[in-house]
Amino acid sequence: MKVFGLIGRNVDYSWSPLIHNTAFETLGLPCIYTIFNIAGPELVGEALRGARALGIAGFNVTIPYKKSVVPFLDELAPEASAIRAVNTIVNENGKLSGHNTDIAGFAAPLMPWAERIRGRRVCIFGNGGAALAAVEAFRLNFRPSSVLLFARDLRRVDEMLDGYEHRDLVTPCLTADLEMPIGGQQLQECSVIVNATPIGTAGRADAARSIVPDGRELFHRGQIVYDMVYNPLETQLLADARAAGAETVSGIEMLIAQAARSFFIWTGREMPFDDVRGALMREIDRNATLPRG
Repeated sequence: MKVFGLIGRNVDYSWSPLIHNTAFETLGLPCIYTIFNIAGPELVGEALRGARALGIAGFNVTIPYKKSVVPFLDELAPEASAIRAVNTIVNENGKLSGHNTDIAGFAAPLMPWAERIRGRRVCIFGNGGAALAAVEAFRLNFRPSSVLLFARDLRRVDEMLDGYEHRDLVTPCLTADLEMPIGGQQLQECSVIVNATPIGTAGRADAARSIVPDGRELFHRGQIVYDMVYNPLETQLLADARAAGAETVSGIEMLIAQAARSFFIWTGREMPFDDVRGALMREIDRNATLPRG
């Protein structure tokens, strides 16, 4: 029995175990996937040393450790090296290699709009590994004119972009600027708006919030609003965008796309997409009908 798992902090809400265990069971593979919550970044190295000793076969990595794991790995695949962020780890006889399937997973649901995006400005909220994966996905697949990167702390943005070869594509902006006319105008001019923060995730104190205040006034038809948050299926951000006539992409699409690529890296097998999507949608429906209070 091979053991795989998700490294993160307070990520018991994740649907990754359902996705991968469904795929393992459908294909009859002797594997199991679970969650490994790590309390702080100072424990990441110790956790990975334990993984080597225990022979854990591989991991996904999520908030806030996509960059924290990098110094403890033996090698990086080219796409992970480009942004110094990892969301997939393979353990081959104690040798840990890091990959990033977020880049291709992020791009997959946007492909139908590639020509609409090409040559236009896009916007990303966030300053972590997921945000940088989105920057690289835009650069590789859609060739936007520029990427506005909104964050609360521009020093964190500078740290995120440190060593990134294509940082001249990115224009850092303060989220506070959205409250000013010029900030709102910049957002309205973007063809795609992306939330690469955990804001809006079920179970968080800010679960009911949107990263864009007064979103219905700033969104419009012709825009694409993409939320990397996948639980709940429709966040406040997506609800506001849809009400304003924008097209929306739920984080569930990226979740499945990046998971399928991780699954292939680990097993050499294609993920049974229809079975996984069906199991996931049934679980979402079940959660939606659970009594509250």
